[in-house]
Amino acid sequence: MTADHIIFPQTVSELRANIMGIDAEAPVLDGTTLPYVFLDNGASTPAFRQVFQVLERFMQYYSAVHRGTGFKAILATEAFDEAHAVAGRFVHADLERNTVIFLKNTTEAVNKLANRTRWRDGDVVITTLMEHHSNDLPWRKYARVVHVGVNDFGYLDMRSLRDAFEQYKNNVRILCVTGASNITGIVNPVHELAELAHRYGAMIFVDAAQLVPHRSIDVLPNHDPGHIDFLAYSAHKMYAPFGTGVLIGPTDWFMEGDPDMVGGGVVEIVEEDFVAWSPPPAREEAGSTNVPGGIALAAAIRVLEGVGLDAIAEHERALIAYAVEKLREVPGLTIYGPGKDSLEDKVGVLTFNIQDVPHSLVASILSCEGAVGVRNGCFCAHPYVKRLLKFNEDNAKAVTAEILGGNRTNLPGMVRASFGCYNNRDDIDRLAEMLCVVARKQYKGTYRLDRASGSYWPEGFRYPLHDYFPYLSFTEAAVADTYAGKT
Repeated sequence: MTADHIIFPQTVSELRANIMGIDAEAPVLDGTTLPYVFLDNGASTPAFRQVFQVLERFMQYYSAVHRGTGFKAILATEAFDEAHAVAGRFVHADLERNTVIFLKNTTEAVNKLANRTRWRDGDVVITTLMEHHSNDLPWRKYARVVHVGVNDFGYLDMRSLRDAFEQYKNNVRILCVTGASNITGIVNPVHELAELAHRYGAMIFVDAAQLVPHRSIDVLPNHDPGHIDFLAYSAHKMYAPFGTGVLIGPTDWFMEGDPDMVGGGVVEIVEEDFVAWSPPPAREEAGSTNVPGGIALAAAIRVLEGVGLDAIAEHERALIAYAVEKLREVPGLTIYGPGKDSLEDKVGVLTFNIQDVPHSLVASILSCEGAVGVRNGCFCAHPYVKRLLKFNEDNAKAVTAEILGGNRTNLPGMVRASFGCYNNRDDIDRLAEMLCVVARKQYKGTYRLDRASGSYWPEGFRYPLHDYFPYLSFTEAAVADTYAGKT
């Protein structure tokens, strides 16, 4: 499939105009609208226009893939298989020795790997306090999970990691680490960590969901001591939010044992008392596959590679440095993670709090009065957030008891602004301006706390959602009640 009629951007400066919804406006409390500033890219990014255009062209030929004999089936199969190869080459995987498996997202990829590992008694998984829950909870089902700590700035404690390998040597099966933190943006030295794991006879899995949209990554050849054995990432964090995740690992690994999900598309032949499984990746992609999602991912990779990950990284470094300086103008604001002189190994994420202002109130004011979309809370990494906030054990237990009792008033957390390749200084200026409004108590709304959710909502305000998307069946009042925690 070609897309020669589609114009792909070649420079970072061209990316902003090629973001779907970049000119969208949002209603605010005073009855007007403002251009929406999207700073929640760490959760999910908008789509590149080129991704949508490629999909628009492809969908007229959409078909189920593999084994179909019609023209559309053959075209879709070739495009889908090529998308697998594109996803593997994007991280320089050796496709003769490694397979590329498509799933829904990184979370499913981690669960897939945990389910498909042939566990032994006494196996240990070493992970870190930095991890998203998706790179922690799946392992707990099968093995003893050891969490290596971090320092006050959020960096991995390398000495404790080495000590953990010594303590559990001969039992460590996999080292599971994030490529880049979704809270501090810290980029881990994954190849150094891979060498350490391999010295102890373990393998390494890297959750690269927060890394691949910001930095180029090379898994290195299989024989290299710094080789990354398994790696996962998500299309929805790299400007193709159409439901595809990627898991890359040794083909031989997935040839052994039965797939964890079975059904159509995973077999060579089935008899009443015999099954012959297909080779990877087919044996790991049971059922009807998300063909459009795979095509979208390949298109997004073409955009990113065309502009260049190094150029994107340089742009984002400059943006982070500018943001750190602007946010220093906000009274009582604390930024968590690396200081201003340690931004080189950090992707576009800033987490912060304003003194004496709950993080959920800050986020609500930014949205309802400034049309600035951020995220607040613990970002699916509760232990890491508590460590950065310096919660002691007694505080943590007390808050947990409150939450389990239905009161989330004191839920710990932060506000997160996460940048994409298209964000610019104007976006940072709006964020800083609104944060000053919050810090100086100059906001206009009367915000009420809902104890059950820990969220705030301004009295009398409703988003006129049907004006923007008329296919919704619920009312604006119900939506406001939901986000205020009343339903």
